[in-house]
Amino acid sequence: MTNSILVSKEDSFLRIDKLLALRFPSYSRTYFQYLIEKGAILLNEKPIKKRLVAQEGDLLSIDFLASPEISLEPEAIDLEILYEDADLLAINKPAGMVVHPAVGHPKGTLVNALLHYCQEGLPPTDAIRPGIVHRLDKETSGILIAAKTERAHRELVSIFSRRTVKKLYYALCFGNPGEVTIEAPIGRSQKNRKEMAVVESGKPATSRCRIVLEKKPFSLVEVEIVTGRTHQIRVHLQHVGCPVVGDATYGNTTINKKYGIPHQLLHAHLLEMTHPITGAPLKIKAKPPEIMIKFIDSYIGDPIQLQ
Repeated sequence: MTNSILVSKEDSFLRIDKLLALRFPSYSRTYFQYLIEKGAILLNEKPIKKRLVAQEGDLLSIDFLASPEISLEPEAIDLEILYEDADLLAINKPAGMVVHPAVGHPKGTLVNALLHYCQEGLPPTDAIRPGIVHRLDKETSGILIAAKTERAHRELVSIFSRRTVKKLYYALCFGNPGEVTIEAPIGRSQKNRKEMAVVESGKPATSRCRIVLEKKPFSLVEVEIVTGRTHQIRVHLQHVGCPVVGDATYGNTTINKKYGIPHQLLHAHLLEMTHPITGAPLKIKAKPPEIMIKFIDSYIGDPIQLQ
């Protein structure tokens, strides 16, 4: 499967290998240089050479090939299966698991685990992301859908692109954002291009927040993402002064260190959509990880409300 992106004004005049490493932070510039050498990256439908820069409006097409450093070997890794049928399955991804292999994370990923679990194979839609239609950050836990057939993959991609999937997350915050809809555009940070930020030139992004539990200085917030921008919930909650507890990039370092939280306490707990093949309504829930439940029980309130 080939990914295509349109070069924005903020990304124009960057070297293409650097631009893609920023757009796809799971991969390094070295990996994209490898793809350029293999002719797997096209600029306006034509092969390119190294050190070429992009301009606003250029169309980049990327074929994510497996590189010599990336393993696509099946691995016997335990998975918590939330739902499964002949066409798809849903997993409760643990925090710390990378979704697909990349340079720096060549094995031990969800894809490696899926290849072992699905003995009949996954649809050959992507060289290094077979069956994957969306992703979660490495340190975010929760529901992730994977396709088991080419037809299911094609239909799931369409469903996600039309934004007809309802996704709810639990976020433990330092502070209380209140019952609020956050509408703030997200793009690359001008201070650190590896990070995202609320910027005027960014893409529209909308997050709806509902308070589940609150006891100063913390709150448990349920967030519905209307759009799906990179790091959206983490950036939006930081923007309103209520960063996610444990977030090493956008969080409060003093609070994180004080409470010894190893990763951001952000969990995709509910997903609703129409089944891509049968058309039946599908509702999937995932129990939050034990570290989140214990934190709630110790500092905020009764976590029984999350069941």
